[in-house]
Parts: sequence; structure tokens; C-alpha cells
Amino acid sequence: MNTTPPATAVAAASNAELQIESRMREEIRDIGIPPRPAILSEIDAEMRKDEPDFKHLADIIGSDVGLAASVIKVANSPYYGFGKKVRSVPEAMLVLGLKVIFRTVAGLALMKLFPHVPSLERFWDSAARTARVSGWLAQRLHSGVRPEDAYTLGLFRDCGVAVLMIPFPEYPQILQQANEEPVQAFTAVEDRLLSINHAVVGSDLAADWLLPDEITQAICHHHDTAAIEGSAAEMLPDATRKLIAVCQVAEYLIQSTTMLSQTHEWSKLGDACMTQLDLTADDIAALQADCREAVAG
Repeated sequence: MNTTPPATAVAAASNAELQIESRMREEIRDIGIPPRPAILSEIDAEMRKDEPDFKHLADIIGSDVGLAASVIKVANSPYYGFGKKVRSVPEAMLVLGLKVIFRTVAGLALMKLFPHVPSLERFWDSAARTARVSGWLAQRLHSGVRPEDAYTLGLFRDCGVAVLMIPFPEYPQILQQANEEPVQAFTAVEDRLLSINHAVVGSDLAADWLLPDEITQAICHHHDTAAIEGSAAEMLPDATRKLIAVCQVAEYLIQSTTMLSQTHEWSKLGDACMTQLDLTADDIAALQADCREAVAG
């Protein structure tokens, strides 16, 4: 008996999947993905030129005093510094490069979008800490993950949480249930109770804000064990899986060091992440002993 489905059935199934994805995207739009800040569009337009005008880019960033100060602070971090203090935006641009400047501005702009949501203050503190420790860890492990990529993912990985807080007043309770769930994937709890999850919303925002595809995909799949292991139907690139793993290990190091914001994510994802990075339990213990300065900031 021929069990191969006819071409029409395959086409119909494929069309149905596309319709579902289209409806999902419409729902996400209805929630209200924050539009890309104008400053990102200006920087992107200048970067796409054959010969970008660095002075114009410095003027764009320097027009926002808080943004300029933050870019200089990032340039003086141990991940990028060249042994001397950066004192201006043009110097910061030389140290960081245009791609990192773009991501730095994106991260700072993201935090500015939700200034009137008191419940998110600790969330942003946590995101900044995760970004910092992720960058430190990528530098420490020499796993092929660029520290700037790990930092960016750490900052944006859970940005969908901030987006969903505003239209859904019940979302904090859903987050608590997801954090306390010992077996099901975090996003599966969100899907069951809200019909959408922060990973999908966050990846859509990251794509709209022109972040690199490997970071967008990492945001989308950072709670997906099968994707991290590479056993999913559509495997992620190795670099993306390692990127997810670095940030997950960073989160575990933070939780085990501070004993704050405890979740069950390490029990679900830890083995897959350790395999991706070729780490042992002894390696994790050594990292715990060394990460305190990075955790404290």
C-alpha cells in the first residue's frame, strides 16, 4: 500500500501552517510590538552606505546625552577596552565598531520604552546582569561565541516579557506558574494560559529592530530543549545553539550565586546546554567560584 500522502495533501498542510503562522503574526501585531526607534533606523541607514559618515553617526548618538554616556560606559567595559579610558562617542565607536554600537543603542532604547511599569524595574536589572555575565562567560569559555553576541542576547532574550506585561494584567501570575513548572517548557505554560509566549513576541521585536538573525532565532528558541540539542525537525545553526547555551549557563550561575529568581529552567535545559559547550559539572562549579565579580557588576 502506498502510504505517501498525495501532493495536494502536502500542499494543503503547508498552506495551513502558513495561515496559522500568519494569524500568529497578526495577533502579535495586535498586542503592540514597540516600533523600531527612529534612532535605530537612522544608524542603520548610515551603516548601509558604502562609506558611512562616522561624524554623522556620532552626532546622532551624541544628541541624546544619556545614550551617549551609556555607549561610552559600554566601551570602557573589560570586554572592549584597550587599556585606556574612552571619553567620547567617536572614541567609543572606534573601540566598539558599528555593529556593536547599533546593538548597544538598541538595548538602551528597549529599556527606555517601559519607564512607567514599576513591576519591570527588577526585570531590567536582571536582564542587564544576565547580559553582563553572558558576555563574561563567552569570553571565558572560548567556545566560538562572541562576547558581544552573548551580551546582546542576554539583554534581549526575555524582552517579550516586557511587551506582554502591558496588554495582559494577568501575565505576572502566568509568569509565576511558568517559573514554578518543573517539567513542561516555560513557553508551553504561557501558550496554554495565554495562547502566545514571550519567546515568539521577543523574536518578532528583535527582527523588527534589525538584530542579527542568529540572535533573533536564539530568542525564539531559548526555552526549547529539542532545538538546543539539535534534535528538532529544523535544526538551529550550531552558533545559535551555543549562544542560547551560554546565556542559560549565565542565568544558572546568577541564580546559584545570588539565590534570587529561582526557576526550574536549569533542570530542563542544563544538560543540553552543558553538552553544547562541552562543560562538565566540575567546570560549572569552577565557573560558580569565579563569576562573582561579573554577577555583582
